[in-house]
Formats: sequence, structure tokens, C-alpha cells
Amino acid sequence: MSAMSNSNWDRRNVLRAAMGLAAAGGLAACGGNTGRSGGGSSGVNLNQYFHAYGEAGTEQAIKKYAKAYDKANVTTQWITSADFESKLFATLLTKSAPDLFEFHPQIQLIKSGQVADLTDIIEPVKDDFNPADIASHTVDGKIYGVRMIDDPQFFFYRKSMLEKAKVDVPTTLDELAEAAAKLTTGKVKGLYMGNDLHSVINPLIWSAGADTLNSKNEIAYHTPGVVEGIKKMRKLFTSGNLLLGAPTESWDPSSFTQGLAAIQFCGMWAMPTIQEALGDDWGVFPFPKTIDSGKQSVVNGGWSMFVNAKGKNVDAAKEYVKWLWIDQKQYQEDWATSYGFHIPPRTSIAQSATKLKTGNAAEGVKLFNEFGHFDNIGWTQAMITALEDVFANSVRKDMDPEAALDKADTAVNRELKKLFG
Repeated sequence: MSAMSNSNWDRRNVLRAAMGLAAAGGLAACGGNTGRSGGGSSGVNLNQYFHAYGEAGTEQAIKKYAKAYDKANVTTQWITSADFESKLFATLLTKSAPDLFEFHPQIQLIKSGQVADLTDIIEPVKDDFNPADIASHTVDGKIYGVRMIDDPQFFFYRKSMLEKAKVDVPTTLDELAEAAAKLTTGKVKGLYMGNDLHSVINPLIWSAGADTLNSKNEIAYHTPGVVEGIKKMRKLFTSGNLLLGAPTESWDPSSFTQGLAAIQFCGMWAMPTIQEALGDDWGVFPFPKTIDSGKQSVVNGGWSMFVNAKGKNVDAAKEYVKWLWIDQKQYQEDWATSYGFHIPPRTSIAQSATKLKTGNAAEGVKLFNEFGHFDNIGWTQAMITALEDVFANSVRKDMDPEAALDKADTAVNRELKKLFG
């Protein structure tokens, strides 16, 4: 959880960004990571794939839940590869494909028949889920995937540093750039948004009043406001006020807690760690308006559990998903609030989660509700990569944003045609 998802792995998209890799090293030897169930009276063996979350205790928790299940032997593969998504997609094409796996809702998994329809297990409790989490997993009236956690992401700032530099909390991208300049001193950079900036691509678009795709699944990101935002981001990138080449990716709050940056883009999952390190000397604010006519925004990332429709034990896998992610509310709350802070997608659990009711956690929930944007199931890996290329070319290098966006349009339209005709 604490870590960022793919945005760490292959430093992929923020949409999904949400919890991440404890290690960015090579793939761990998964064989010993069984977390095998003590029961398994039916003799059915199920294998589940998780990416390595950053918070201590997460791997043990997932294995503890699996062990408590007595209708199958559930083995957990805890993937510490630096690119979980590539590892997962490659493994799904082999005989050792997992029976169930966590990922983000993406329509190509449904169109290719890779994930099972879970409508029958979710329908009875559908009204207890955040409606946006149901909508982002629904295609043609069928629900694919159960949301496990919602992960809002925003900027974290050091109150004392802003006070000392006489800087107000920024509400526009221009103000953020000015703040970064004033907050940069000998040892401290004003701002950290990740080494590759991938985690802020979507909020930059939303805060410009645009979107990735519109309701007709057409390109909605190629607007004058987004072009202006990319130019502002390029200026910030070359200003000397951004922390670049940080030892950890932005899903990890270390750069912030160790004082390498006064402001850092990160996720709500990091709050307990930050509180422990800095006491009350911090706050959060949404991604500021890219342009004056835009609106502040918050990424609502998160993770969902899917059943491999091509697996050998689809029904048994669905039964386990229902047991753990629908029936076992105690485990669901434990997963959402005991290791890092995440918002439970179940309304009843979110309402009773006392840890999220005060201080910055309550503020995070408020920002999530007021400014949050959820996954768009039509926004696929290929599209995510196309916009990462725009940032690589126009922000990190000096390509004209219009030309870079034109190039992205070609790739995205090719993908849209493939998916929607």
C-alpha cells in the first residue's frame, strides 16, 4: 500500500498508482512465499498474485487471511519485481498463471476474456460500495473485479518550512512553482513529484479541466490547457527547484520525512509513517489548478481483485474472493487501515473506520470526496505509456508539447479503434 503501484514498477501510471514496491530489485524467489492455507478440505489449490506493498506487515496479513480460509489451499505470490504489471501480464499467458490477482480495472482484460464476471457475488452488496468503484469496474452491465482499497494521492507539505519561507499553500500550478523556488535552500529542494513525474500526469490533465477520455471513449486530454500545463511542468523541471534523482520513488515518503523536499506528491497510505516521523508538522493539499479555469484534482488510485477466467478453478477462486473481499469485513478494514491509510471502498466500513476520522486522515477523505477522479476502465496500458512518452519528450526533454501530444493521439486512437471499433 504505502508504495505506488505501477508508477513505481515501470514507473507507470498514477491512475493506478497506489501502493507499491518495497523493493525495486529483481523478482524474489516466490517459491518460499506460500502463505498456504491450513485448511483446504476440498483439496483445491489456488494461487494469488500481489505486488509487494511498501508497508510492514502487509505480506503477513494477506497470508494470514488466506490461512483462515478452509475451502482451498491458497498460495500467495508476493511479487517484488520492479515491474509487477509486466510480470503479471506475461505470467497470465503461461501454464503457471495465477487463479486470482490484484490489478486495476482495464477494459482489454475484459475484451480478451482474461477476467471473470463477478456480478453474481457483488450484486447483493453493490449498494454498500462506493458507486464510483462499481462504475469503474462495470462493462455492459457486468461487474469485473472487487475493489479492495481506494488510494487518494495529493501533495504533502511541511508546515514549518512554508511558514519560515512565508509561503501559502498553493492553489495553482504557478503558485506551486513559486513555492518550490522559495522553499529551495542549500540542502532542501522545494518540491518532489517522483523521478519521472509519471504520478502527476493525470492530475495535471484533470486540473486543466480536461480528462483522459470523454464519455464516448474519445481523446479528451489534448487541449490548450493541457499544453500550457506541460509547458509549466517543463519550466519547473528545468528550474533547479525539483528534487530529481531521489533515492526512492514518490510512493515512498522518505524524501519528505528526511527533509530532502519541503513538498512531496504521495499517497494517503504514507500518513502513519509521516505522522510518526514529523508529528503534526505537515498537511496535505490537492493537485492545484493547472490553468485558472481548471479545478484542483485528486487521483483516486487503488487496487482490485480479479479472477482469472482462463484458470482451472474459476468457481473456487470466485468463492474465495467472495469470502475474503465481500464477507470478511474485519479483514477488509484491517487491510485498509492497519498498515497504511487507505479508504475502504465499502461505505459501511469507511463510516466505521475510526483512524480516518481525525486530523490529516480526515482531510484526505474530504479531498478524496471533493476532488477525486477514479479509474477509467477504457484507459489502458498502451494509452498510459503514450502519455508517459509525452512527459518524457516534452518535460524531461524539450519537444514541442503539441507535437508530442499528436504522437500520443496516434497511439491512443489506434488502441481505441482496437477496443471500441
